Amino acid sequence: MRWHRTPLRLEETGPASVDEVWRRYTTPALWAGWAPQIRGVEHPIGRIAPDGMGVVRGPLGLRVPFVVEAVDDDAMCWVWTPAVGPVRVRMRHGVDRSGRGSRAWVEIDAPRPLALSYAPIARLALRRLVAA
Repeated sequence: MRWHRTPLRLEETGPASVDEVWRRYTTPALWAGWAPQIRGVEHPIGRIAPDGMGVVRGPLGLRVPFVVEAVDDDAMCWVWTPAVGPVRVRMRHGVDRSGRGSRAWVEIDAPRPLALSYAPIARLALRRLVAA
């Protein structure tokens, strides 16, 4: 039986332009610059694309394979699934206009304890993502 899960949604606003935040979101080589939990990314393509695969390198040598499920440039949102062993987390990311800047958001579809434990790191990453 699969339990229905409601994704945990987090968002942050900041002065960076929507176009700049979208570029930071869709360019894996830039992820370590705003996501403190990421030390590097192995990704063969310069920009994310549907069915793209790669590996996020985290602290203490952690390696997390991922698959990009969808990218919608018009709606400025994308979905990916990072996984460690049997644990898979589906994350939907996006960016919207907010005043003169942007609002970046993530919906974390994972067991609630896992999503809640990741939330502080995700909030910090979002704050850094929308910073000028």
